[in-house]
Amino acid sequence: MDPNFLLEQVLNSLQFSMLLFLLAIGLSVVFGLMDYLNLAHGTVYMLAAYLAFSVTQAGGSFWMALLLAPIAASAIGLLLYYALLKRVEQQGHLAQVLLTVGVIYMGTDLLRIVYGDLPKGVSVPAFLEGATNVLGVAYPKYRLFIIALGLALMGVLYVLLERTRLGALVRAGVDDRDTAETLGIDIAKVFALVFAIGAYLAGLGGVVAAPVFGVYPGMDVSVIILVLIVVVVGGLGSLGGAILGSLLIGFADTFGKILLPQFAMMMIYLVMALALIFRPSGLLPARRFSQAG
Repeated sequence: MDPNFLLEQVLNSLQFSMLLFLLAIGLSVVFGLMDYLNLAHGTVYMLAAYLAFSVTQAGGSFWMALLLAPIAASAIGLLLYYALLKRVEQQGHLAQVLLTVGVIYMGTDLLRIVYGDLPKGVSVPAFLEGATNVLGVAYPKYRLFIIALGLALMGVLYVLLERTRLGALVRAGVDDRDTAETLGIDIAKVFALVFAIGAYLAGLGGVVAAPVFGVYPGMDVSVIILVLIVVVVGGLGSLGGAILGSLLIGFADTFGKILLPQFAMMMIYLVMALALIFRPSGLLPARRFSQAG
């Protein structure tokens, strides 16, 4: 295989992995901490992409969309949490799945009514247009921006989850919610904040993905399946698990399409199957899920 082509595909894999990470970390921590199986997480991602399209069409810049759309996504996520998910938290995962699947269909139909069925595009910022040289390979500047953004957010989230009081509260809730509550920790507020941060990151992913993949009804379903696989492979409630799972699935998807295009999806499910066989609780789960597994 040509080294330049191989490097290009490695960069493509990293770029796709960073997008998966933005969605997976929110879903993983929300599911791990709050035990909410929120399949509408991808719908928040899609809504943010459409908001980015609206902002740019109204004369705003990509950077304005990158600022405003994730904040709106966070607000939508909190509305979803308080109006729907919190009301069924005692009814188990089946009720959560049915409820959030309904949100998926409603969100898709609403966007079809407002925007129509045709795909939309969001322009890349002017100074990120074109390509730059990376070890002899001409690679799009915007895709490098996505890689850099994802790596930067990994660092920020590591500090947030591992070096701050909020991170300690989140880890305490993941490890033992009942004990954390007896110590006076307001888990309800922690839950709401974590849900808002997860929705914000999903919205950020939607804005960043829009110039690469376009904006269209149903884009949430195509990505949420991969994100769920990332969470299963990496392990619930874990930053390290979300990072490792995103990289494995991102590389499996990219190289699967190149090496075995007829069996590209099989490569992804093979990674998931091997992870479930040898590490049923995921490769790097939060401690209580590791103990359970």
